[in-house]
Amino acid sequence: MVLWVFGYGSLIWNPGFDFDEKVIGYIKDYKRVFDLACIDHRGTPEHPARTCTLEQSTGAKCWGAAYCVRGGPEKEKLAMEYLEGRECEYDSKTLVEFYSETDTTKPILTGVIVFTSTPDKVSNKYYLGPAPLEEMAMQIATASGPCGNNREYLFKLEKAMHDIEHEDEYVIELANEVRKHLDLTKEVKALLNPVVSPVSIKPQSQAHVSTLQRVFAS
Repeated sequence: MVLWVFGYGSLIWNPGFDFDEKVIGYIKDYKRVFDLACIDHRGTPEHPARTCTLEQSTGAKCWGAAYCVRGGPEKEKLAMEYLEGRECEYDSKTLVEFYSETDTTKPILTGVIVFTSTPDKVSNKYYLGPAPLEEMAMQIATASGPCGNNREYLFKLEKAMHDIEHEDEYVIELANEVRKHLDLTKEVKALLNPVVSPVSIKPQSQAHVSTLQRVFAS
């Protein structure tokens, strides 16, 4: 028996478990969305981070990486125990078909496991649901947890998709909005903390009044 797992978030650049093969490809009829809360890795219960999950969408393609674990039941068990602990916010595991770039008519793999979340705030306490882009960006720009800040997760995903040569327009748009928010925050801090130049005192013999120049960063 062989175990295959599909990664569409941090698993793309940081699988974290022992695997034997990695294949770049996609699954059909799913799209990546930042609708899931993370309260123990890159966020807190008081200020949850936003991480990606999958949403069913007819005709969509979600690119990522499929990982193969060979070596028997014990090795597969160790991999799944690690993944279930890491992906604890995802309340279900779905079996999907996996396609490669070279053959789009039929899957190269079937029965590939992918961690998904139920899009229901009542049955799934981690499901945040969609929000306006600006609101999501503000949340991502400011959330942080034991494993780092939320924006790092987003930027690493953006880079990972670039590295596998299948950039996600939604991820890029969200990352750019977060960068705008971060730039705005820097500008506000600069205005609140002006840079003051040293006091220049001229000799008394010149009979000029001492001047104090105050320069505000813009």
